[in-house]
Amino acid sequence: MNSPDSPGVVFRTFASRADYEQCVVLQKATWGQDFRECVPTSILQVSQKVGGVAAGAFDKDDRLIGFIYGISGLREGRPAHWSHMLAVRSEYRGTGIGTKLKTLQRDLLLAAGIDVAYWTFDPLISGNAHFNINLLGARPVEYVANMYGDDTGSELHSGLGTDRLVVEWNLSDTRVADILRSEAVTTGAPAGSEAVTDAEASDATNEVGAGAFPTPPSVRVAIPLDIQSVKQADLDRAVTWRAVTRQALLFYLEHGYRVAGFLRDETADRGYYYLSTEDQLDHTV
Repeated sequence: MNSPDSPGVVFRTFASRADYEQCVVLQKATWGQDFRECVPTSILQVSQKVGGVAAGAFDKDDRLIGFIYGISGLREGRPAHWSHMLAVRSEYRGTGIGTKLKTLQRDLLLAAGIDVAYWTFDPLISGNAHFNINLLGARPVEYVANMYGDDTGSELHSGLGTDRLVVEWNLSDTRVADILRSEAVTTGAPAGSEAVTDAEASDATNEVGAGAFPTPPSVRVAIPLDIQSVKQADLDRAVTWRAVTRQALLFYLEHGYRVAGFLRDETADRGYYYLSTEDQLDHTV
């Protein structure tokens, strides 16, 4: 399909060997030439035969500028999709290509009778948190420490392990449809949320070792706006951020809190996860 908001860009499923090969090239351009977790052409192709999604955005010269890939199956006995990869060429980031790829994915899955999708993202990447929570309406449901191991061969993952938040995307939810139509974009941030973690505003060692956190109805967990810059400048500082946010998010998700929203504060150079208890969540989102 042609996109009126992206002139000259065509969004479609992969249909040729050249499409699959371009996808492998873009994976390496995104995660690095030494990235060991690339999805090969054969898997991209055959997974489409059983409900998987392998699709891309192509420019006027049929060059792949972004792609989305996932597999379909059963989760707890229910048809579900696992969206494994999404990437957009650096020069096209921030233009809405990623959102349009997710919208195409949603349309394809709903047409196939699948109404829920899952995927993961690094909780320290503020841009991904904003995209997934605020622009798509996905909800983090689980924190997994070091999900993909210590070393994937990608510089993006080096030094901090591969902690991930698992998100659930309810494809048939009217709230999701409204957000994709830009009618209900909101951080969902509850007023008066208590700040409980900031790795640079507290004694991180004591905070991580405490084993418990305060439990007001709503809390706020900070991350840096740009963890890659932090990592390049001071790896130990980045590792502290990982330790503090891991402990906090694991604690709250395991104690009945849910992520209500995410807010980026350029002035403070912070991103904030807002979490609320189930009762509070009903009144804030």
